Amino acid sequence: MVDKIKQITDALDMLAEDTSVPRNIRKGASDAKARLLDTKEPMDVRATGAIVILDDLANDPNVPMHGRTLIYQIMSQLEMLSRAN
Repeated sequence: MVDKIKQITDALDMLAEDTSVPRNIRKGASDAKARLLDTKEPMDVRATGAIVILDDLANDPNVPMHGRTLIYQIMSQLEMLSRAN
């Protein structure tokens, strides 16, 4: 499970550092990562919180196609992570 979280946070970092993506999307990726790594709550709650943030980002009309694709891939991994618990 630690490997999966690392994989997801790496993808969120990639999105947060992509300068071709609007600033609000990069900030949202950082917020989703912070939510996922907040150990005060159970993993399923953290994963769901990150999914909610990313879902809002995916619906932003300013997200380039490659950014939206990455967001959906991350959301899919988070959904698997939340079901595993």
